[in-house]
Amino acid sequence: MREHLERELKLSAPSGFRLPELGGTPLPDRTFVSTYHDTHGLQLARHGVTLRHRLEGGTGLWQLKLPSGEARIELEEAGPPARPPKRFLALLVALLRGEELVRVARLRTRRRSVRADGAEIVDDAVAVLDGQRVTRRFRELEIELLEGDERSLRRLEAMLTDAGARPGEFEPKLYRVLGLAYPPGHVDVPTAAAPGEAIGAAMLEQYEQLLAHDPGTRLGTDPEDLHQMRVAARRARAFLRAARPLLDVDWANELRAELGWLGAALGAARDLDVLVEHLRVEAGSLGEEGKGAQRLVDELERERTDARAVALAALSEDRYFALLDRLQESRAPALAARTSSSLAELWWAELRRTRRAFEKLGPDSSDSELHAARIRVKRARYAAELAAHELGRAGERFVNAAKRLQDVLGAHQDGLVAEERIAALADRLEPAIANLLLERERARRERARRAWPNAWKKLEQRGRRAKP
Repeated sequence: MREHLERELKLSAPSGFRLPELGGTPLPDRTFVSTYHDTHGLQLARHGVTLRHRLEGGTGLWQLKLPSGEARIELEEAGPPARPPKRFLALLVALLRGEELVRVARLRTRRRSVRADGAEIVDDAVAVLDGQRVTRRFRELEIELLEGDERSLRRLEAMLTDAGARPGEFEPKLYRVLGLAYPPGHVDVPTAAAPGEAIGAAMLEQYEQLLAHDPGTRLGTDPEDLHQMRVAARRARAFLRAARPLLDVDWANELRAELGWLGAALGAARDLDVLVEHLRVEAGSLGEEGKGAQRLVDELERERTDARAVALAALSEDRYFALLDRLQESRAPALAARTSSSLAELWWAELRRTRRAFEKLGPDSSDSELHAARIRVKRARYAAELAAHELGRAGERFVNAAKRLQDVLGAHQDGLVAEERIAALADRLEPAIANLLLERERARRERARRAWPNAWKKLEQRGRRAKP
């Protein structure tokens, strides 16, 4: 199976458009037929995923594209058209959840392309097929980064638009054919939305985030996917906590318990991702001395492999798929019989509790007290996110300040965890290396202790300005 990260930009070509001189190398013209597969309800496409079988010159190739931030992960595996590769289907199990794959579109593409400035620029003439009959034609321009950077992408885009191409929203061919909008990363809640509507939208967004990062977590190439899954589970759980007075108690508690189970299943692997990457950087900064720390990194990587197996086992349980179903249904949350508070008022109450917790802190506060304070900040932040449509720009500034304070207190907690793990495995290191690493972690925690009071002061100011 071949895998690469695809960063591309699409433009439309008006009638009579010709590729300008780009100073690159023309590539051979190509013709291929792509058959797209999805569920009857287009479950893959609605989550930014495309699965197709491409036939070119008698050779068949399956291609799976998964969203990854502004880019997409493209996986390829040779094979006949009868059935997608098992490895592809294994990555899509949460999206499909037992639904049947069917053919949803068939396209013939005649491609002219040029390689220039670290990118491939393609001019595709596309015919939509129904059997052998052409039902529609369109033309599409695409710039795909190969070795170039974002500046190369924008420079080539400017050259094409100067020649008459029209920039537009990112719209893969399949979406254009189906008349389907590419899924947005975030949906704004109307200012006048009722609390129940806002809660439902927030929960649905976390459901979408879980599905968006599920295939990447199973693939295991980028630790960020598992991180974002854990964030989505934690955020959804925090939203339910923040909105607790407005929700049916049993409904919210049961869903929170399942989200807590998922977060815990993903937690150990994520914590080790953070620790391994941090210690790898620390060891690298020590030069030759740092090579002695590799044994520590190797040991933690073995632990991470085991923790990742636990996470993947959880993602294969019926309990996980049942949770996804419940989250999908939470777009219409079960509300309490009587609800009078606004989400902004609930946020303000959470901030008051956070303020009382910070009033008890001082220069000599214990590690556990600082960790508890960080949890308080996260609760206030997520309550503000849930009330974003009511709080407006002031709420957005509060959330940003909360993130900064979380980062400061998070660095303290990460330093504490790293110090404990280094001390526990110190017998596998040379004493000088172990002591040096321990000193660095203590210094990291001291920097955080010096920084958090100012970060809290800023957050408190932002909170007062956002008061409902």
